[in-house]
Amino acid sequence: MLSYRHSFHAGNHADEHTVQSLIISALQGKEKPFPCLDSHAGAGSYLLSGEHAERTGEYLEGIACIWQQPDAPELLKPYFKAIRDLNHSGTLRYYPGSPLIARHLLHAEDKLQLTELHPSDSPPPPAARRFPERQPRPRRAHR
Repeated sequence: MLSYRHSFHAGNHADEHTVQSLIISALQGKEKPFPCLDSHAGAGSYLLSGEHAERTGEYLEGIACIWQQPDAPELLKPYFKAIRDLNHSGTLRYYPGSPLIARHLLHAEDKLQLTELHPSDSPPPPAARRFPERQPRPRRAHR
């Protein structure tokens, strides 16, 4: 089995979650709901003071440097909001994995399907997620 563990690399400088948030944000412009499939979901979130994240410290050169930048590009604001919403105290303690970032950005009508190969990195059940309920897709006026 492949031994890649998301928890060692959460929030590193090459993190794919910025791209994930850009894709989902772009798809939000569609009028109809859409499915979102994450084939390498990992866990819902990662404790950055946990054994794995501390062992590599990769987040210190990645998300820790940029998550509270006031001049962040507009396109990345939904991504940074997902991180801030998981860290209510203003201290970066948790990093959301792709399941929580997707859940944060998707509308209630959109479908989220998650899979993960590593059994200890399975996404959390819906009741364990820490974000508010998803909002319905805004209706557009027809021209």
